[in-house]
Amino acid sequence: MSTARSGTAVPSERGSAVDALNRSGQGRLMGTISRTRFRRWRTEISRVRRVWAWIFLVVVAPVHGADRELSFPGGNWETVTPESRGFSSPKLEVLRRWLQTQQTTAIHVSVQGRVVFEYGDVKRVSKVASVRKSILAMLYGNYIRTNPAALDRTVVDLGLEEDTPFLPIETSATLYHLLTARSGVYLPTANRELTELMPRRGSQAPGTYFQYQNWDFNAAGTAFEKISRKEIFQALEDDLAKPLGMQDFDRALQRKNDERPITRHPEYAMYLSTRDMARIGLLMLAGGRWNGTALMPDGWSYRITRLVTPQNELHPLGVGAHATQVGRWGYGMLWWVWDAPNVPGTQTGPYQGAYSAMGANGQFITVIPSMNLVVAHKVDFDTDGNRRVSSDEYQTLLQLLINSSL
Repeated sequence: MSTARSGTAVPSERGSAVDALNRSGQGRLMGTISRTRFRRWRTEISRVRRVWAWIFLVVVAPVHGADRELSFPGGNWETVTPESRGFSSPKLEVLRRWLQTQQTTAIHVSVQGRVVFEYGDVKRVSKVASVRKSILAMLYGNYIRTNPAALDRTVVDLGLEEDTPFLPIETSATLYHLLTARSGVYLPTANRELTELMPRRGSQAPGTYFQYQNWDFNAAGTAFEKISRKEIFQALEDDLAKPLGMQDFDRALQRKNDERPITRHPEYAMYLSTRDMARIGLLMLAGGRWNGTALMPDGWSYRITRLVTPQNELHPLGVGAHATQVGRWGYGMLWWVWDAPNVPGTQTGPYQGAYSAMGANGQFITVIPSMNLVVAHKVDFDTDGNRRVSSDEYQTLLQLLINSSL
């Protein structure tokens, strides 16, 4: 996902890993516990905490989508009148006219699994940019279910070493830290913009600081293949594209972009159509079940869209958080999550419980559970890198859409 440079700063007073430990109260233990023993203790506590969290998700947490009366598309999506799903056709036409002033390639809007609004060429396949990361989180579910301890395996355990050795402090970073962009491993990738915005190496202890940077995400792709023993695009085809009945998926279009000698971990670039992105969103709305068949473990969709990093702790500045404050997105596990209380039985607004996959230049899959709403938005920038819809423009689009409800 693209980031804004303006206003970005990495405070030097927050650069010390020891300071980070002291702020959390852990530094006081260093006088009596060796660093090695401390890290083992912290890893064990983390492992136990996540095991209990997993038990809660599977046994206690409600399965999302179980009572939503959703419809699932077969060969084609079913289109219904907006009014039949609580939306105003005249107001949606206002949205259509506004879209004509933007660089949107296509948008697909469904409510309860039925299409209420489309614009542009929803069949057109192009790069989804950082939306790939959210899809990777979905793919991880089945393999974490059979090997839950994998989340606590370190970058060393997973064999993610680069030609440049890890610093001692970096060796305790785990897969969970990679998936939440909190690894503290600040090694370069081919994305120069994100690389230049990283803190200095060794300045943050794993798990203590959010930094949106592609080393975590690309290394998570490499780790997935090691854990699943499956090529990532084969998993995309077998675990999602085929079961979801994607209409435009082409395995041959998916591409690993080799970033050597900068890094050993390639970018796993995904290419999908807008209407197939919408199937991804509908699966998430349905709690990982597609027409009665579980494609993800129960509770996994909730797990990866639970807030881990609030908006005010995002780095670099401008990532996910919009300068105009028209949106309030924090971060979960490779998904952007609306940063507001999400307590069952209470209603704080239409965005309560919302989450979104976001990619550079205007790639979005947004799920708004309170309205049974899935929005897939695409800008084809494959041939023209200047084509884009900004996060603020997309947030305006979302608001126009929400305001179209009756």
